Amino acid sequence: MPLLPTMASPFSTSAARALVPASTSRPLSLAAAASSGRIPASRKGLGFRRGRFTVCNVAAPTAAEQEAKASSAKESQRPVYPFAAIVGQDEMKLCLLLNVIDPKIGGVMIMGDRGTGKSTTVRSLVDLLPNIRVVVGDPFNSDPDDPEVMGPEVRERVLQGDTGLPVTTAKITMVDLPLGATEDRVCGTIDIEKALTEGVKAFEPGLLAKANRGILYVDEVNLLDDHLVDVLLDSAASGWNTVEREGISISHPARFILIGSGNPEEGELRPQLLDRFGMHAQVGTVRDAELRVKIVEERARFDRDPKAFRDSYKEEQEKLQDQISSARSNLGAVQIDHDLRVKISKVCSELNVDGLRGDIVTNRAAKALASLKGRDKVTVEDIATVIPNCLRHRLRKDPLESIDSGLLVIEKFYEVFS
Repeated sequence: MPLLPTMASPFSTSAARALVPASTSRPLSLAAAASSGRIPASRKGLGFRRGRFTVCNVAAPTAAEQEAKASSAKESQRPVYPFAAIVGQDEMKLCLLLNVIDPKIGGVMIMGDRGTGKSTTVRSLVDLLPNIRVVVGDPFNSDPDDPEVMGPEVRERVLQGDTGLPVTTAKITMVDLPLGATEDRVCGTIDIEKALTEGVKAFEPGLLAKANRGILYVDEVNLLDDHLVDVLLDSAASGWNTVEREGISISHPARFILIGSGNPEEGELRPQLLDRFGMHAQVGTVRDAELRVKIVEERARFDRDPKAFRDSYKEEQEKLQDQISSARSNLGAVQIDHDLRVKISKVCSELNVDGLRGDIVTNRAAKALASLKGRDKVTVEDIATVIPNCLRHRLRKDPLESIDSGLLVIEKFYEVFS
């Protein structure tokens, strides 16, 4: 059983004694732990009181450990249904692709009936995610060139003039946030193992750190606990995660594409969180019998032999991946005329959309769509395609209104753009 150092703790004295072997009459001191070899000689005599606690940097894996872990995870992961094999649901697929092309759109909320392939489609996006440059061994996926998305250690090294940062390329990560996750696991907390064995305060990064520069996916987001919703709101608003606990004070970048899915029958989403999603996709059950049969047959093929099924779509997947990479690189060259910007803002104004997020997201989504289609100029058709998804969830709810909010947006669009 591990030896317990004497330290300030929320546990009572009786609880601490209960954890000590019966043969021991009093709690073990730090000196005893040090003499037993549990704590390095260099740490002997180091107290665990706040005033004497050594502050350590972030607990990060080495480059070799990181590579071995990634390789092991790749081998053990279950087969993912190919994105190109998904039949129908074009609105949802387009919203996801546009967010991969331009992460600053702000994510997508997918709401629809159960069993319509929401989770399958989101997880199938993994194969299409492009590579990004990251600092080797950094738990925050730091960009070696952009200080806004650098972890605290990397930023400090850059400020000191260190130009020898080891850099590699890695796929954009997708992190699943389970409904039962604790706040400590999401935000990060103190590394208890290092605290007990080395006498140092080290920060153990959470899911928000892992999702930096990647995708954070929340299935059944409308059932997420309120305290976790508050954490997501804070990080989504600022792009940073600040942890203040157990004597640790640390801030790290948490810029991620927030993707959520859910069934509206199971509960509504808080309006504050709903507004953080850049786009909103409505998913309905396929009604065409022939299409339903095709979906069932494709799924049966995948379940029978996932590898062969994935291989049959390999060429389409690679083509789509090249299209996304090209669109990302050409995004900066896409232009949108001033009069189109004015009309977009006029639509938002006449629909009484609160704030300016609707204007910003519509402009970004239209440019991303033009880039995906290989053009360097936004057209009216591009705006017509994306504006319902950008504004639908931002309209004020009228309990007496029977018309779908997306249709209201389309009607106002044609009224302004005609």
